[in-house]
Amino acid sequence: MRVPLDWLGEYAVLPAKARGVDIAADLVRVGLEEEGLYGGGVTGPLVVGRVLTKEAEPQRNGKTINWCSLDVAAANGSGAPQWVVCGAHNFEVGDLVAVILPGGTLPTPEGPMEVTARKTYGHLSAGMICSERELGLGEDHDGIIVLTNRFAGDEEMLVRLVPGADAIPLLGLDRETVEVNVTPDRGYCFSVRGIAREYAHATGATFTDPVLALRAAAPANNDAGYPVRLEDDAPIRGRAGCGRYVARIVRGIDVTAPSPGWLRTRLTEAGMRPISLAVDVTNYVMLGLGQPLHAFDLHTLTGDLVVRRARAGERMTTLDGVDRALAPEDLLITDGGERPIAIAGVMGGAATEVTSTTTDVLIEAAYFDPTSIARSARRHRLPSEASRRFERGVDTDLAAAAAELAVQLLVRFGGGVADPGVSDIGTPPTPSTIALDPTLPSRRIGVDYPAATVLKVLREIGCAVSEVSEADVSEGAALAVLPPTWRPDLRTPLDLVEEVARIDGYDKIPSILPTPPGGRGLTHAQRVRRLVATVLAGEGLHEMWSAPFVGDARHAALGWDVAQTRARTVALANPLSEEQPLIRTSVLATMVDAVARNVSRGSKDVGLFEIGSVVTGPGSGRPAPTVQVGVHPSSDILAAIHAAVPEQQRHLGILLTGDRDRAGWWGGGRRADVTDVLALVRSLGAALGVQVTLTPDTQAPYHPGRCARVSLADGTLVGHAGELHPKVLLALDLPERTVGAELSLEVLTTASEQPTEATTLVTSPVAYSDIALVVDELVPAAAVEEAVRRGAGASLEGIALFDVYRGDQIPAGHKSLAYRLSFREVGRTLTTEQVSGLRDAAVAAAAAAVGAVQRT
Repeated sequence: MRVPLDWLGEYAVLPAKARGVDIAADLVRVGLEEEGLYGGGVTGPLVVGRVLTKEAEPQRNGKTINWCSLDVAAANGSGAPQWVVCGAHNFEVGDLVAVILPGGTLPTPEGPMEVTARKTYGHLSAGMICSERELGLGEDHDGIIVLTNRFAGDEEMLVRLVPGADAIPLLGLDRETVEVNVTPDRGYCFSVRGIAREYAHATGATFTDPVLALRAAAPANNDAGYPVRLEDDAPIRGRAGCGRYVARIVRGIDVTAPSPGWLRTRLTEAGMRPISLAVDVTNYVMLGLGQPLHAFDLHTLTGDLVVRRARAGERMTTLDGVDRALAPEDLLITDGGERPIAIAGVMGGAATEVTSTTTDVLIEAAYFDPTSIARSARRHRLPSEASRRFERGVDTDLAAAAAELAVQLLVRFGGGVADPGVSDIGTPPTPSTIALDPTLPSRRIGVDYPAATVLKVLREIGCAVSEVSEADVSEGAALAVLPPTWRPDLRTPLDLVEEVARIDGYDKIPSILPTPPGGRGLTHAQRVRRLVATVLAGEGLHEMWSAPFVGDARHAALGWDVAQTRARTVALANPLSEEQPLIRTSVLATMVDAVARNVSRGSKDVGLFEIGSVVTGPGSGRPAPTVQVGVHPSSDILAAIHAAVPEQQRHLGILLTGDRDRAGWWGGGRRADVTDVLALVRSLGAALGVQVTLTPDTQAPYHPGRCARVSLADGTLVGHAGELHPKVLLALDLPERTVGAELSLEVLTTASEQPTEATTLVTSPVAYSDIALVVDELVPAAAVEEAVRRGAGASLEGIALFDVYRGDQIPAGHKSLAYRLSFREVGRTLTTEQVSGLRDAAVAAAAAAVGAVQRT
């Protein structure tokens, strides 16, 4: 929120010669963080100049510059014409422009830039004619500022435009603007009125609320007002979409009349572009008071104004020219209950727009439900200044006063006449009384806040506090606190505690390092997750996080049955995106976006892993109940929340693409393949002390011939690993041969709970023996290895597959698997005969289990 200091000074008394940096520092004390300071960056001689001559000179680089002489009167010390080079072409001889002379400074991102006379394009240019961007007035840099155009229609300003006059006050460059960051709970600070109130809290300055006089001047609802009906038949969470609607009419205005210069200047300084009188007035009231308004062309309305929810199949064209499909939750302003003419609190319709032919205007000032406005703005991707305020909560008692100010300005500057009829209907929500223990701020903050301080702060921020004596407060009597209408964020005693600490001063809270309580360290599950992350990071992978939201389109792209997958997941009541309304059932479903994004931006070799939650069932099918923030829910509500939340498990996802071994002077690289992801799975099993078994399987989204089932020794499923199916890669725009894995950390955590016993260090020598077994092509190597292990017995220390052969020397449809066996026993050296016996037992076991034949 940008706040011009002179506007702020109308509502709060500022010190003489107040500077933006000081005002910003005061606002920081009450929690309003400074975002930026504007204005005051131009110093030195910036004057009005009249163009005397303009000579166009083409240059070799194709550019044409203008060699100009300017009348700046005596501002240059001599009264002689000032000669400058200018690259802009949007001015003519006789125009009045803004000229900065040598010795002046201009603001730049790098700091102040001093203007000097310098030789350029073969001329000595003594100064420069300025554009909006060079003076910090805006972003326009296509041409210079023509003052006669800028102040067209403003006779008061035009008479001050004489050559040599100081242009700094004329352009408002002597005024400063402070920009502050408004947090979501402080919506009332999206107005000069709200910022002025906070400044008064910070400094003790006198605050004058402009709404009081406007509220007193605003006429009450009467039968002559334009007919309005509130017919919200589908309130969200029991709250009506429109709590109050004020309609005022001004007739006979000249909408083409220019807005006064001071108003346009304030809008510009506040970051908004002046457009026309009607639009400028509504924007000015919104920025000043915090109440969004909307103006309708009265002659385009044919019936009552009816506020209702959208109907199935309804459409409307908004002011931006877009034809929009309306959703049943959208709150609409309609003409006669039939024709939609505005999405309430978000954007008006093109059919009732105020145009250059408009003479009669209907002003709308309303209170709309924050949730309803927020959902419509996100659904239609229409964030606006109005919706930003409505979704944070507008003062429920502000509409009539804001409409009155708009009417006054339109009558004053547009020459119109206000109708005596006023429509002011509806009952907006009112704040609820909060019972506050006056000792609670001291107990929660750790600072001694006397009862008098608590009472003073609460009344200072606008709360109505029950009349109790200080003696009663000191004895612990509860205060009945009614928050003001502009503070919808004050709902619980702890909210009031925060206000006491904030207004009394955060700087008074001592910095004390808390003593951590004694504990038992990390849980086993936490240690497992840390170990898994450490192992994968050591293998060169990067940990990532992805939002756990997906849609049916992603399920289809991964090759899953859409209906079955949707049945296993949960739909969100308020999704961030209509395309992603479901919670994921697989970590890979959201990880693939990160891989595609990195590859599209030039990172061809990518290795990522994520530890995240997935849903494993549909839950209760009932939405979880909501409770007021800051209030501990009852046991019944907690039980209902737990029942509504589906079961979730932590999964590990891994994705590899590109080169696993980089190319360099040592030779070419090697692309990641299935063996790499299987090796990572084995490494995790070894690190956790869990024996995992890999067997062929068919499971989407993996290639059916390059997919492995990951199981525990007892057959419990851990997950799957393999190469993603080519159709999946094509649908998700992923590189070919991308490989991945997804494992259940819950299963691995349970399997690793029993401590692994250390084995005795064996000093006897190891004995090796090689075997080659011929098996059917369809027999997996894992089955052969398992049979060999069983047959070799406890003396087998290790087994490694070192060769696979297919060729003329073995029958067709078969393969030869060559293994190296290592044997060792504690306390003795194995003889050749003993090793041969163990080897023969292993071969016999393989023959019995999988039909293996030893190759000779």
